[in-house]
Amino acid sequence: MKNKTKKQVPEIEELKAELERVEYKQKYKKVIKSTIYTLVVVAAFAVLVATLWMPVLQIYGSSMTPTVNEGQIVISVKTKNFEPGDLAAFYVGNKLLVKRVIAGPADYVFIDEYGTVFVNGEELFEPYILEKAFGECDIELPYQVPESKYFMMGDHRKTSVDSRSTSVGCIDNEQIVGKIVFCVWPIKDFGPIK
Repeated sequence: MKNKTKKQVPEIEELKAELERVEYKQKYKKVIKSTIYTLVVVAAFAVLVATLWMPVLQIYGSSMTPTVNEGQIVISVKTKNFEPGDLAAFYVGNKLLVKRVIAGPADYVFIDEYGTVFVNGEELFEPYILEKAFGECDIELPYQVPESKYFMMGDHRKTSVDSRSTSVGCIDNEQIVGKIVFCVWPIKDFGPIK
């Protein structure tokens, strides 16, 4: 009888060890599944936020230098309210452009031969431009901005093709992706954009 009990003890311990191994394996699988599900939900949420509320954009071209430069990655915020001086990203055809809001609906815009901008008869304070220029302008001045549209100009006035040109014109609310608020790349430019 004693021999049978001694043989059963190792078998019971082996069974316990096997049971613990199987339980550990099941717990490990649950943790892996839970982690994967969490990552998928977080990624889906991030995509929704980036698409619906805060699109992330890369800057192409030099029409907004020195404020934003080619290659920078910026965050924009979806909004319908823009003030003069705000940076906005918008579509013209299938091209995404970034320009500065100069005037809103029903405002009058006038640009003198030296490139000084007037909105509703008052000179616009523009500390963000390095050099004034009349630029490419084929609209009749003074120009009244149509309802629900915005007059946009690039900060690099000599080279920017913007609302001064009939090829771009004034920008409708429906064309606007959002207001540019923050630079995330490169790291040296990390921070709010004004």
